[in-house]
Amino acid sequence: MIIRKSPAELEKMRKAGILVYEILQHLTRMVEVGVSTHDLEVAAEKMMKDAGAKSAFKGYYVPAAGGKYPFVLCTSVNEEVVHGMPSVRRVLSSGDVVSIDTGVSLEGYFGDSAVTIPVGEVSDEVKRLLKVTSESLELAIDQMRAGNRLFDVCGSVERHVTANGFSIVREYVGHGIGTSLHEEPQVPNYVDRRNENPRLREGMVLAIEPMVNAGRPETKVLSDRWTAVTKDGSYAAHFEHTVAVTANGPWVLTRP
Repeated sequence: MIIRKSPAELEKMRKAGILVYEILQHLTRMVEVGVSTHDLEVAAEKMMKDAGAKSAFKGYYVPAAGGKYPFVLCTSVNEEVVHGMPSVRRVLSSGDVVSIDTGVSLEGYFGDSAVTIPVGEVSDEVKRLLKVTSESLELAIDQMRAGNRLFDVCGSVERHVTANGFSIVREYVGHGIGTSLHEEPQVPNYVDRRNENPRLREGMVLAIEPMVNAGRPETKVLSDRWTAVTKDGSYAAHFEHTVAVTANGPWVLTRP
C-alpha cells in the first residue's frame, strides 16, 4: 500500500531531509586525499546526535545480510556500488570517487539522500559518469508530478543513462519513504514491466536513487555480506533525493 502524506507530515519529513542535506554538505567538504571513510562516519554520527536525530541505517536489519547494519553511513568507493562500510583502513586517494549515502529519523519521519564525490583529480570518463548519473536524478525528479506514472520516473533515468553509454544497476532500487525508511512502491531505475505502474498523486514521497556503472550492469556482494560491487571492477556512481509530489510540482525534501 502506498501511503500518501499530509502537508503537516511533509513538513516533518522536510526537517529530516534538511538535516540529511546538512550532513552530506559537511561530509562533502571533508572529502580529500588522506581522509578515511571512518572519519566521515564519526562526523556524521556526531551531527545526528547533536540534532537529536536517529540514524536510519545503523541497526537496520537486512535478512539477506543476516544482521543489522552497523554504521550511520554507507561509504562506497570506486567499484563499490552501494552499502560500502566505513573503515579506518579505507583512506581516500586522488582519483577515487566516494558515494556517501545516509538517512535520519527525526520526529518519527525519515529523510534519505546520497551523493558521489570525486577525490582529487579524476579522469574525464569518471567526471562524465558522475555528471550523467546526477542529471538522470534531476530528470526523474522533474517527473514527480501528479498525474504522471511511476514508469515516467523510472524511464527518465534509464533513457538518459543508456543514451550516454553507461549501465543501470538492476539489483538495487529506490523506494517509498515516510514513517518507515522503506515503504511501497519500489522505484527501479529502469522500466520493469513485471511491476505495477501506479499513478503519482499528491502526498506520495519517493526516495529516487540512480545507481549507475561505467561498465557492465552486473554486481556482486562481497564476503562482508553488505558491500555491493561491480562484477567487472568498473566505477559506479550513486545519487539520491527524497522527493514529494505536491500540487505545485516536485518538492525535493533533501535540499533547500
